[in-house]
Amino acid sequence: MRRFASLLLAAVLILLTGCGTPRSARLVIGSKFFTEQVVLAELLAQHIEARTGLRVERKSNLGSTQICHQALRSGDLDLYVEYTGTALTAVLGEKPSGDSSAVYQRVKKGYRERFGLEVAEPLGFENTFAMVIRGEDARQKSLRTTSNIVPVAPRWRAGVGYEFLERPDGYRGWAERYGIHFVEAPRVMDLGLLYRALKEKQVDIVAGNSTDGLIAALDLVVLEDDRHYFPPYDAVPIVRGDALARFPRLRAALADLAGKITAADMRRLNYAVDGEQRDVAVVVREFREKKGL
Repeated sequence: MRRFASLLLAAVLILLTGCGTPRSARLVIGSKFFTEQVVLAELLAQHIEARTGLRVERKSNLGSTQICHQALRSGDLDLYVEYTGTALTAVLGEKPSGDSSAVYQRVKKGYRERFGLEVAEPLGFENTFAMVIRGEDARQKSLRTTSNIVPVAPRWRAGVGYEFLERPDGYRGWAERYGIHFVEAPRVMDLGLLYRALKEKQVDIVAGNSTDGLIAALDLVVLEDDRHYFPPYDAVPIVRGDALARFPRLRAALADLAGKITAADMRRLNYAVDGEQRDVAVVVREFREKKGL
């Protein structure tokens, strides 16, 4: 019996230690719940694997900003991509003011001091909130700016994601800044359904993202934020300090990506996945080859 117990204990230890790479030897990258985030997580994962030889675990489509942020703080994630304006308002709780450089520095300082997290250099593009309407409405009614829709808004219906409805730099402040009133409260829906609802005339305006690949493909128009409500939203990797300590080559790998992705690049990547229904890993691999990454 003693011999059997010893063998059983040994088997359990093998299962615990051998069912995967130990947490300390792998890097975990996550993303929020929309296409661009999944693409960026895969891009970081492939690049880091290629540059460092590390084993990277993907945890995509986790959910909202707060879910990803808490996962990072708890150690369930080592790294994910955030947007500076979102980090400033939704996480740090500060007022959205300043240019791209100033907001980046405030976020970098705030994350280090409050959470012990490091903000890497911007990837090179901004993904701001985009108030999107149908191209036919824009042309027929000569709508170019957000201020232009104030007279027609009382007859319009809006569609938004839950996070945009609740966040401090979201719907309420936007509607107040422009004095906009719709015929009913905004319809809250999954981000992936917003453009379909707009195209099918279930709603007349949606809160999308400026780098969404479907905007041009579906003949949609982004209204100019002429009263400058939205802060800068530069895409930046956020990484745990202990991950940088565990993996010395990680910092240089992230620095490799600084400034390498344009807004046009991101729109094409998003469209390849959303519009052409292509595999994310393949799309990212082709992009890296094209960019020499």
